[in-house]
Amino acid sequence: MQTKAFAAHSPTTTLAPLTIERREPGPTDVAIQILYCGVCHSDLHTVRGEWAGVRYPSVPGHEIVGRVSAIGKDVSRFKLGDLVGVGCMVDSCRTCPSCRDGLEQYCEGPHGFQGTYNGWLDGSGENTYGGYSADVVVDEYFVLKIRHAQADLAATAPLLCAGVTTWSPLRHWKVGPGKKVGIVGIGGLGHMGIKLAHALGAHVVAFTTSPSKAEEARKLGADEVVVSRDADAMAGHARSFDFILNTVAVAHDLDAYTTLLKRDGAMTLVGVPATPHPTPNVGNLIMGRRSIAGSVIGGIPETQEMLDFCAEHGITADIEMIDMQDIEKAYARMLKSDVKYRFVIDMATI
Repeated sequence: MQTKAFAAHSPTTTLAPLTIERREPGPTDVAIQILYCGVCHSDLHTVRGEWAGVRYPSVPGHEIVGRVSAIGKDVSRFKLGDLVGVGCMVDSCRTCPSCRDGLEQYCEGPHGFQGTYNGWLDGSGENTYGGYSADVVVDEYFVLKIRHAQADLAATAPLLCAGVTTWSPLRHWKVGPGKKVGIVGIGGLGHMGIKLAHALGAHVVAFTTSPSKAEEARKLGADEVVVSRDADAMAGHARSFDFILNTVAVAHDLDAYTTLLKRDGAMTLVGVPATPHPTPNVGNLIMGRRSIAGSVIGGIPETQEMLDFCAEHGITADIEMIDMQDIEKAYARMLKSDVKYRFVIDMATI
C-alpha cells in the first residue's frame, strides 16, 4: 500500500515528501497509523550519511507512537484501535542466544537486527522506511503496548529510543535504592536517565559542563548536580559511585569519571562520539576492579517493561512538538543543543 513520507535522497539533500510502498499486512503483521514520531540524533547522522552503509532514499524515525489500523489473521496481542509503539527494530533472527534471551538488539544472526529504517545491520535485503511517514506495518512481536494517557502520547514517543537506551543499562547494572548513580550529560538521553534512575529509587547525581543546567537537572530528579569542570567538586565524589551512565556523544576524558567509581563500580557508555575517546588510564580500572562498559538500545521485553514502568510512574520525555515541514530547522537546532530535550513530529502535519 502507498503512504506519505519524508525522505532524504542523498547526504546533501534536505528531507522532502515521498510516496513509499508499505507491504500489505501478513498473518502476524500489525498496520499502524502513526500519530507521533520522535526525532533522534541517529536520524540526523543517518540522513547526512555520517554512518557507513546508509541506504537512500532514507526515511528516518524510530520513536513511533500510533494506533492499530489493521491486523493479520494470526495476530493475538493487538486489536483495531489499540495505542502502540515501535522502536529501533522491526525484526531479528529470533533464534540466536541473544534473541532467545529477549535481547534482540544484540542479535547474533547472519544479518544482525533489522532497523526500523536503513534495513538489516549488514546491509542485506531491502531498505526499511521509518516513522517520518503516515503508516507503518510491523510484525506483532516488535510492536509495543502503550498504556500512557492520550494526552501524553507525543511525549511517550521518545521513550522508544531515548527511554530504553537509558533504562536497559540502569536495569542491567541493578540500579535501585541504596545505589549512588551518576548521569553524565543532560540532553535527550541524559534527561531520561535522570528521571528513570530517580524513579528506580537511586541517589542521582547529574554531571554537566554548564552551571546553568543545575536547576533543570534538579527538577528532572537529580539529588545533586556537579559541574564537571570544577576539579574540587569532582574530587569530592571520588570512589563513591556504584554506577555511572555516560550519555555524552563527544570524545572526552573518561578517567575523570572512572576515578569516581567505588571498587567494582561500572561506567556504561551509551553515546557514540565521532572520534574515539582518549585511552583510559588502566591503573584507574585495575586498582579498583572498576569497569567501562557499553550498551545499545534495549530488547523488546525490556522496552515493554520500561513503557509499563513509565506509565505507572507518570514518566514521559520533555518535548517540543514540530510540524513535519520543520524537520530541517529542528536538525539545525539539534546540532546546537537547542531543544529541551527532544523534538517530536506531529504526523498529522505530513
